[in-house]
Amino acid sequence: MYVENIGLKGLVADLRVMEEIMNKNNLEIDGQWDYERVTFDKKYMIKEGTYYLRVFGELVEGDIDGRKATVRLKQPVLGKHYYPHGVEYGEEENFPASLVKDCELTLKKVYDELKQYSL
Repeated sequence: MYVENIGLKGLVADLRVMEEIMNKNNLEIDGQWDYERVTFDKKYMIKEGTYYLRVFGELVEGDIDGRKATVRLKQPVLGKHYYPHGVEYGEEENFPASLVKDCELTLKKVYDELKQYSL
């Protein structure tokens, strides 16, 4: 499920600043990067299952490995984890309203802090 109308999609900023703000809001990289992409995850373990709020980013310029990069964010997404298959993002998934609300609040906080550093 895409989380829309937050303003993060297309935002471009320095990765170090982005990572600091994301971590402050419990979104962590935890090895989810390569030389052209980065993913910030927030894990939710609730009675309905395990869910991930994910914010994907793509390299604009620089070096993600050295954390000296400019990154453009993509549309945030919420998915449910199914063992052993992985995370499903489909529209047919049932996401608890309280979970969706928390994800939206988290992303709004990130946007409010990050927009001042947008390039």
